Amino acid sequence: MRAASEVMSKFRLAVVQLRVSSVKADNLSRVRRLVKEAAGQGSKVVLLPECFNSPYGTSFFSTYAEKIPGESTQVLSEVAKENKLYLVGGSIPEEDAGKLYNSCAVFGPDGEMILKHRKIHLFDIDVPGKIRFQESETLSPGNSLSMFDTPFCKVGVGICYDMRFAELAQLYSRKGCHLLVYPGAFNMTTGPAHWELLQRGRAVDNQVYVATASPARDEAASYVAWGHSTVVNPWGEVIAKSGPEETIIYADIDLQYLADIRQQIPIISQRRDDLYTVTSVQQGSS
Repeated sequence: MRAASEVMSKFRLAVVQLRVSSVKADNLSRVRRLVKEAAGQGSKVVLLPECFNSPYGTSFFSTYAEKIPGESTQVLSEVAKENKLYLVGGSIPEEDAGKLYNSCAVFGPDGEMILKHRKIHLFDIDVPGKIRFQESETLSPGNSLSMFDTPFCKVGVGICYDMRFAELAQLYSRKGCHLLVYPGAFNMTTGPAHWELLQRGRAVDNQVYVATASPARDEAASYVAWGHSTVVNPWGEVIAKSGPEETIIYADIDLQYLADIRQQIPIISQRRDDLYTVTSVQQGSS
C-alpha cells in the first residue's frame, strides 16, 4: 500500500515545445511523434503549446479555425489513447456558431475529451515602439474556469494571457488544483521580461506547480515566440526549462513535496477571509 501511495504522489509531466509551421498536417504529424516520445520516457501528462496547429496571429485564426471536435482534436484523441496519457492539447483556433475562440481541449487516456477551455483574457496590448497585438479583433473570450481531475491531482487550465491574472490562479488553488498549466506564446518583448517571472509568482503565491508550453521560436514568423517552456515548483524554483528550439522538457511532479511546502508555510489557513476574498461567479468548462 505504501509503495502504491508513493507512486501516486509522483508523476512525470512532459512539455512539448513544438516547431509550428504553416502546414497543419505537418504540425499534427510532429505532435504524434513527440507525444509518443514523451510517453516512452514515462510521462503521464503531456502539455502542448498555444496555437500548435497553425501560425499565431489574427490573420491566421479564421483560416485555420476548426470545430471541436474536428481534425486536430481527433488527432489529439487518438494520440492520448494510443499512449495512455492525459494530453493537454495546447490550443487551436475554434469556430463555433460564427465566433472564433482560442481553445484548449484536454483528453484522457481513453481518448475521451474531458475538458475544453476557451481563453478567458484576450491578448490586447500596445507597447509603443515594440509590439501591438489585438486578439479581440478576431477572437471572442471564454467565460468560465476549467479544471480536470487525474489520478494524481487536479489540474487548472489557462491560456497564455490568462497567466497574468492572479485571481484565476488563486481560484484554481482554492478549488484544489496542485498543477496549473498554461499553453502560451509570449513574444520577444514580453517573454524576456515577464514569462518566467509570472510563472514563479503564480507558483509561490498559490503553492502549486506551474507549467508553460510555448511554440518553438521561428525568427521568420510574423509573430516570433519567446520559447523557453518552463516548469516551476511550489517553492518558486525552475525545475525544467527549454531554450528556443523544438524540444521536450520533463519534470517529475512531487505532490508530497507540495504538501510539505504548504505545511511549512501555511498561507492557505492563514488567509484573512474576514478582510478579503477572491470568488468565482461562474464555473465549469466553456
